[in-house]
Parts: sequence; structure tokens; C-alpha cells
Amino acid sequence: MHLKALFEFLSGLEQNNNRPWFAWNKPAYDVLREEFEHLVADVIARVQKFDRALGPVDPKKAMFRIYRDTRFSKDRTPYKTHFSAAIRDRSKRGLEPGYYFHIDHKGMLLVGGGIYRPEPEILKRVRQYIAAKPQTLTRVLRNPRFRKTYNGFIDEDALVRPPKGFSVNTPHIDAI
Repeated sequence: MHLKALFEFLSGLEQNNNRPWFAWNKPAYDVLREEFEHLVADVIARVQKFDRALGPVDPKKAMFRIYRDTRFSKDRTPYKTHFSAAIRDRSKRGLEPGYYFHIDHKGMLLVGGGIYRPEPEILKRVRQYIAAKPQTLTRVLRNPRFRKTYNGFIDEDALVRPPKGFSVNTPHIDAI
């Protein structure tokens, strides 16, 4: 993937996030999208080497659209300023954890994993597992390689109070 071309395109889009600019630059977008699809296919193949539970994943279906849904947003810019993909086994109807990554207009790479907005029953089971086996999460969070690679949790949807059935003294309450 030609990262310089990607960053230039996304930076231009950041500065000119409008339909006429995008239409004029659509041929460049199409080339970059195809290159990103190859990158996603490569990432899928690499993930499948260590995550044997991950079934077949179609790179095209893993990729997110660049078009923003502005129906309920005050921000009316029509396009995202990043390319992104979610790699998970879609045959399991969103109940399995997956992997997410995106590359933005500043060259920032965001990588994450987990279950995105799980159903209440699934979320309850995850919370109960963390509370019952806090040493497992402690071991992961203290791993030097993990700490070097990741910078904690994204807490944009963090709860103000502990969820029902948990106290403020529950180990790893910030992750629950």
C-alpha cells in the first residue's frame, strides 16, 4: 500500500470534506481503497495464523465505508478521514470478539480488539468472567509487550457507577 498517497488523500479530504472535492478525487480513492483491501486481506491472513477460531473473512465485508452517516449528527461532513476494517467471523452474528484497525489522515494507526457493543447478556457474561478471574486480566495488562504495544482502554463510553451486581471495589472495575 502506498502510504504516502493514502496520507495525502486523507489530508486533502480532511481539508476539503465535501462532495465536489471527493467526486474530483474519486479515481484516487478507488485505487487506495483497492490497495487497502489487499492490506486487509494480508492482515486477515496474519490474524488467522494465531487465532484459529477466526473463520473465513471476506476483506470487502471487513472494510468500513468512507461515507459517514450524518442523519443524527451535528457534524455534517460527508466522509470519514480514515480507512478502517473490523475482522471477525460474521457467521457468528457479532457474538464473537474481533479485531479493528484504522489509519487516519495524520498517519495514526489505531488497533483494537474485543466485542463492540455486545448484547446485554453477553456483556454480563464478560463482566462476570473478569470479576471471577481478575488475575487473567492482570497478567495481560502487566505483560511488557502488551504495555509497549497498547496504551490502555478507550473509555469514551465508560460508566459513571459500577454496573448492577458489582461494587467499586471489584478488581478491574474500570474494565467491567
